[in-house]
Amino acid sequence: MVLKTKLTEMLGIQHPIVQGGMMFVGTAEMAAAVSNAGALGIITALTQPTPEALRQEIRRCRTMTKNPFGVNLTLLPAINPPPYEEYAKVIVEEGIKIVETAGNNPGKFIKMFKDAGIIVLHKCTAIRHALSAQKLGVDVISMDGFECAGHPGEDDIGGLVLLAKSARALSIPYIASGGLGDGRGLAAALALGAEGVNMGTRFMCTVESPIHQSIKEAMVKADERSTTLVYRPFRNTARIFRNSVAVEVNARERKPNVKFEDIRELVAGARGRVVFETGDPEYGVWTAGQVLGLINDIPTCENLVKRMVGDAESIIRDRLDVMVQQPFENSKL
Repeated sequence: MVLKTKLTEMLGIQHPIVQGGMMFVGTAEMAAAVSNAGALGIITALTQPTPEALRQEIRRCRTMTKNPFGVNLTLLPAINPPPYEEYAKVIVEEGIKIVETAGNNPGKFIKMFKDAGIIVLHKCTAIRHALSAQKLGVDVISMDGFECAGHPGEDDIGGLVLLAKSARALSIPYIASGGLGDGRGLAAALALGAEGVNMGTRFMCTVESPIHQSIKEAMVKADERSTTLVYRPFRNTARIFRNSVAVEVNARERKPNVKFEDIRELVAGARGRVVFETGDPEYGVWTAGQVLGLINDIPTCENLVKRMVGDAESIIRDRLDVMVQQPFENSKL
């Protein structure tokens, strides 16, 4: 059996599971492994140092899988922003058919991608943002709950409410993101109206994930309390793994009149990359979601996807379906 949804039909994939964009993780190897498992793998554009490097990564991925894969382009404020338009141009020129966008002011990029016939998935953390993206013409909303890794927004609304409200508010398909890592989560997301799920942290902890084995083992040992929120004073909240560096960041952020310069050296992206490369979980800050509490092993992408879909099918068929019965009629005494 397979789970057939609007997402699988739209993207031409076997299973309604998307591997979201992840900085330093969304390489060709990662995307190809997920796509070969029947889900949708995604290359993270900004993990590549230049637009031309992204072009080569896309071409490399095509040598590893014949299945659909996409590219993530995340638009974040920066003092020296990357050349977003050049990255977007490469995505179009290379004939990518699916793009995941995230971040601020995506309008011109969404138009650029749609004009090229590209299916656009846009990540949102609030219903109002999802409605705006819908107006801009995106095809699918990836609704990110407060449990998620990375940037959960500033409203602190969990996925249970966001997904149920999305079913009422949106006229386009949406998928669930944040806190998803097993078949129960997949079945629940479908029951709430989603057409599939988007996972980042769970895919980090797989055999093919291009991060150090020691970090994967640290994720297995962690639980749902092993994350913390940073950048809250700057209204750019992010969820990261709770290590000694994160604790120090939180301590500095509690001081009056804190400025970003007070934590800059602790949260440098280069330090986070070293974490994944060397396996020292305490070297810098690194992104992880509350789904850590559901991660107990390091499977291949294929085994993870098959297990999730199989478990979801069993829950839907053997647990939920049998709950629907004819009303009991009291016999007259």
